[in-house]
Parts: sequence; C-alpha cells; structure tokens
Amino acid sequence: MQTTRFALFGAGFWARYQLAGWLELPGVSCSAICDRIKSKADELARRFGVPATYDDPERLLDEAPADFVDICTPVETHADLVLLAARRKLPVVCQKPMARSWTEAERMVEACRAAGVPLLVNENWRWQTPIRALKRVLEEGAIGNVFRARISMVSGFPVFVNQPFLRELDHFILMDMGSHLLDTARFLFGEAVSLYCQTRRVHTDIRGEDVATVILRTQNGATVFIEMGYAENYLERECFPQTLIFVEATKGSAELAPDYWLRVTTASGTHARRVPPPHYAWVDPVYEVVQSSIVPCQANLLAALRGEAPAETTGEDNLRTMRLVFAAYESASADQVIRL
Repeated sequence: MQTTRFALFGAGFWARYQLAGWLELPGVSCSAICDRIKSKADELARRFGVPATYDDPERLLDEAPADFVDICTPVETHADLVLLAARRKLPVVCQKPMARSWTEAERMVEACRAAGVPLLVNENWRWQTPIRALKRVLEEGAIGNVFRARISMVSGFPVFVNQPFLRELDHFILMDMGSHLLDTARFLFGEAVSLYCQTRRVHTDIRGEDVATVILRTQNGATVFIEMGYAENYLERECFPQTLIFVEATKGSAELAPDYWLRVTTASGTHARRVPPPHYAWVDPVYEVVQSSIVPCQANLLAALRGEAPAETTGEDNLRTMRLVFAAYESASADQVIRL
C-alpha cells in the first residue's frame, strides 16, 4: 500500500489525539508538525517519531512532503491556513469549528472549490460508537417516525483545566460544543427549518457563554431540543463527555443513557444493550468516547482523500452546521426564532 503523508498544523491539547488517530490507519504517516511555539511541535514530534518540525507554515509546505494538511489550530487561524493550502493545491482536513463567521466559512469552501482540492472537516462527534448505534436504530424504522428528541451534554466537568484557552473565547459553548451537537442533530434527524436559542454565562471569569439551549424544527416536522452546559456546577451523576439522547417516535422510543446504554422501546417491550466505545492505548480515559471516535472519522476522511468513498463531513456539508451555530447566536441576541 502506498503511504499517504500529511503535515499537521498545531501541537496543542487535541493535536496529540488527532495525530494518534491518523496513525491507527494503515498506510498513513506524518511528515512534519508546525506550531507557532516550536518547542511544542518538537515535543509532539519526539513522542510520535515525526521527522520534522516548523514554526512557519510556508516553510513547512516548501520543504516537507505532504499529500494533505491537517489543521488542528485555534479557530482564528483556520481561514489563513486553509487558503494557504488551497494556493498550494493541497487537500485540507480542518478542525471544528470550521470558521469564526459565516463569511469566513464560505470563503474557505470557495477557495478549495476553485483550487480543485477537497476541504474536509474533522467533525468526529457523530462518529461516536453510541451515536452510530442510535442512528442504525432510527434507520431500521422499528420505532417509526421521529416527532421529538432531546440531545443533552450538560456537565460539571472542569473543562477549563485541560483547555484554558476556552476562557478567552468571546463565543464559547455554541462554537465549541454546539458545533458538535448541532452537527449530530443534523446527522440523526435531518436539516432544520427554524431555530430558537437562549444562552447564559454562569462562570464569572470567562468571556463567552457556558450554557446554551437550542430548539430546532426539522424538515420532517420533528422538534429537537439541545441542551449544553459547562457551568461546572454539581450534578448527581456526572456523565462527561457522554451525549445523552432521548427520541420519541410514532411506534416507540429510543434512549442513549449513561454508561453507554442504548434502550429501544416498542410494543414488544424494552430491549437494552451497551454500546461502549473501542479502547485505544493513547486515549485519555476521561475522554474515551470522544477520542476513540477520531479513528472512524479520520478513516472516512482518508477514504475520501484516496478516492475510495465519499466523506460525510465535507466543507460544504459543514457549512450547514455552521449556519446553525451562527443562527443560534443571532437568535439568542434578538430573542427570536430564526427561519432557515
């Protein structure tokens, strides 16, 4: 098998897991790592045996062989790095959230389209083992047509300890977690036609919102209630970072419950089974369900880069998710329903 080589931009908290995920796939190697703090790139390269490090993206692309670039940097850098790769005619995998604004996201997609190169988004949340299992239940049709659902990722986990930069974001939970959960809502229940959102800032020492509630109305007429929170308050049962989902449909219901239990209830009764994530030695046990989903997500992206299968999370597709994120901010600011 011919090796597919990539250059990694970014050496922060998530880069180590994203890099480990790529290296789980056959025929993949990382040729270089770039970070504006070169010592961070050096440390990550030593850990994974990557041969070259840089603090200048242009120089990396001049010197290091790469079949695509993987951008795992702060969101404010995404557009410049995507446009740089597009100018070099290099396919791009970009971390979520894709961009800081709708205009910026459109510009990134258009630049890659004009250059004739793929823009893919490393949106792994929908690839979590429990969420894929729930998707199969919905597709099988035993519970009928969905008319209401609730998606919940509410946690007292001290997320700012591992990711202190989140404190400084003007827009926090809707960009960080909302991009995941709104994409998951689209994946499970289809496109939205309207949206209403409310936000709160519970922490007094952060810049953005740490609590948000979103209500979607889908093209199929379902109401989807999405709640997210990093208020760091006390919860009787801490499920971080599991996504809990309850689905009501015309012939039954389905639930993703704590500890990866999937319960499906129809006229024949309730059938329950656990759908835990696979284990990889490199994951942080606290984040296992999230970090393990990096592997199937990147396997899908790699297949697309190799021309073997379509990617689920293209730049064009992720524009629809980003539209929901920015509409949520618009709704919260105006306290009104946004028609999509």
